[in-house]
Amino acid sequence: MRVKAVLSYDGSRFYGFQYQKHTDKTVANTLQKALNSLNINSKIVASGRTDKGVHATNQVIHFDLPPFWSDLEKLKNSLNRIVLPYIYIKKIHFINKNFHARFSAKRRAYRYILSSKEPNPFEYSYVTFIKDIDFNKIKDSIKIFEGRYDFKYFQKSGSDTKTTIRTIYKARFYEYRDYKVLYFEADGFLRSQIRMMVDFLLKIAKDSLTKEDLKEQLLCKKRYSTSLALPNGLYLCRVIY
Repeated sequence: MRVKAVLSYDGSRFYGFQYQKHTDKTVANTLQKALNSLNINSKIVASGRTDKGVHATNQVIHFDLPPFWSDLEKLKNSLNRIVLPYIYIKKIHFINKNFHARFSAKRRAYRYILSSKEPNPFEYSYVTFIKDIDFNKIKDSIKIFEGRYDFKYFQKSGSDTKTTIRTIYKARFYEYRDYKVLYFEADGFLRSQIRMMVDFLLKIAKDSLTKEDLKEQLLCKKRYSTSLALPNGLYLCRVIY
């Protein structure tokens, strides 16, 4: 019996989502241990991996249940007793056996949260604090990313993807209370692509790069920047099937 689960997690407590051999401190390793302790040996499959320090409010996974686990509410509560406080299972429900958390996904959406306030230790792992930049320039430039492009100049080296072409359907900047939010929705993202995109926008806002530079890098004419924005402001917020 295949199930789909939606979860949130505090990425600052883990070395990313993906399974790793040299450490158990990943989201996938932690969840797998919890499942194994409940006699569920199916391997977890996620909609996508997140880097060390990156959070999720609506990550999606699937796994297969043995027949004796028919009470999903009990399963959810049992898992949460094990994985809280840094992971929380929000929903679990049965799904068609052909469902695949990664390959069935049509779109993925991320938010990047910025603040121009004074940094504080209670938010530092969850918000990127930055001062003395022109947020209007971010608002003016972010929509350049919308469309279908070859993002090979916006990926971290060592990526093992078959194609670097992606379609970004929405790229928005808005304010929520005291926070500045960058929202990206696409058919998929390359390794560290969003952090590289955000970093480029921050450089435009600081006048160290221009909109024209962004357009040239997006068209693969010239590579101006490959540095990454901090991971702590980034959230996987939605997976659309």
